[in-house]
Amino acid sequence: MGAPSLRFKTTFALVLAASLVTPWFARPAMARGPEGIADVAEQVIDAVVNISTKQTVDLSNDKMPQLPPGSPFEEFFEEFFKNRRGQGGTPGGPGGQNGGQQSRRVNSLGSGFIIDPSGYVVTNNHVIADADEVNVILNDGTTLKAQLVGTDKKTDLALLKVDSPKPLKAVKFGDSDKLRLGEWVIAIGNPFSLGGTVTAGIVSARNRDIQSGPYDNYIQTDAAINRGNSGGPLFNLDGEVIGVNTAIISPSGGSIGIGFAVPSKTVVGVIDQLREFKEVRRGWLGVRIQQVTDEIADSLNIKPARGALIAGIDDKGPAKPAGIEPGDVVVKFDGKDIKEMRDLPKIVAETTVGKDVSVVIIRKGKEETKTVKLGRLDDGEKQASLTPKKDQPEEDKTSVKKALGLDLANLNDAARKKYKIQDKVKGVLITGVEPNSPAAEKRLQPGMVIAEVQQQAVTNAADLQKRIDQLKKDGKKAVVLLVVSPEGDPSFVAIGLQ
Repeated sequence: MGAPSLRFKTTFALVLAASLVTPWFARPAMARGPEGIADVAEQVIDAVVNISTKQTVDLSNDKMPQLPPGSPFEEFFEEFFKNRRGQGGTPGGPGGQNGGQQSRRVNSLGSGFIIDPSGYVVTNNHVIADADEVNVILNDGTTLKAQLVGTDKKTDLALLKVDSPKPLKAVKFGDSDKLRLGEWVIAIGNPFSLGGTVTAGIVSARNRDIQSGPYDNYIQTDAAINRGNSGGPLFNLDGEVIGVNTAIISPSGGSIGIGFAVPSKTVVGVIDQLREFKEVRRGWLGVRIQQVTDEIADSLNIKPARGALIAGIDDKGPAKPAGIEPGDVVVKFDGKDIKEMRDLPKIVAETTVGKDVSVVIIRKGKEETKTVKLGRLDDGEKQASLTPKKDQPEEDKTSVKKALGLDLANLNDAARKKYKIQDKVKGVLITGVEPNSPAAEKRLQPGMVIAEVQQQAVTNAADLQKRIDQLKKDGKKAVVLLVVSPEGDPSFVAIGLQ
């Protein structure tokens, strides 16, 4: 214990000496941060609120409730069930933690902000998820009962409504698209239930994908964001909300300078729909997409690599009647460039349902324009599985060929039974993959089916071998295969030609 203390004193002495040599008033102004932070905080603090939630939980079993990630109830349940298991005894009996109680009322706090003087409040969905009662606590301590207007799990946003005897202080949204890296931002919220707390930092990154949902587009900031800050606003120095603080990366649960906020451009669209429809209505194209890798781009004559590769088409979706096909690469949607795969779902979702949209695709090296009447995304829609055919003789071994590190066979009824391949899957069956081969590196497996070679359908192993040989003669460095799983899920795979 002595050594760390000594090091601390030495470091402190050095810092103190440095500050004596260079007084604070002689340092550059930006080293202390911008002068306007206090003015902005004073201007907007009354519009930032605490969200108090209550939930009745069942304590009659030992199972941890299923909670959304980041739920404010999560910490309570983890601690409760940890203590309960450690104490021994039976639930409700001697030695149990609940002393015979079969349920318990749990309170928790998060953050939010008022966007309309009439009482509309924005917060995170995970702050209020599964709560029996939600209250909004104003900066002056006034508590107002809140009604849930609507939620959107995909962007983790929720809209509440409170009734107040007097007009409420509200804040406006700014344009998150205008944010620059290094720009100063201010986070205000209710960390660790301490009440209104102001922290400042910079924009560390934009358009950050943290794999939390299909429309990830987070602002990353080093402004301190902790438990309880969820749902609170991220302001620019004009006092405009440019994000909703939602998540952090932290081993300890406290801020380590990596926080994420949903950008205001996303928030405004979602909140406007919740306010009007009490739900979010997103556009739907009806396609399955994947990234255009450099290998795929080279094989499809797309330079530079860009866009979203169509790997599959929903038979009931809008893309099919519009003439969009697997193998097409979408490079522009509704006048907006698709630079990479994940741009397409976000742009489609933000586009008005029922709109006739111009879609620019690249097919076999040439650009074409299709017009799609956009549908509405239905989260519950699933394609029904098809019934396999009856048993048939064993697969034909004589057609097995060696190509690309693959053993191939013609697809017949016996093979369908063996690998549980659906009737709708057509092509050439993969029966073996050589270790350390190009195909193995791409994680191809027996039971998968090659439906196309270089965007041309194949029906037998001999035909596939001929096409591979021809591509080698043509000097192609790689081949693009449309590979379909036994369940019918397609994906494009580029494999180098040896």
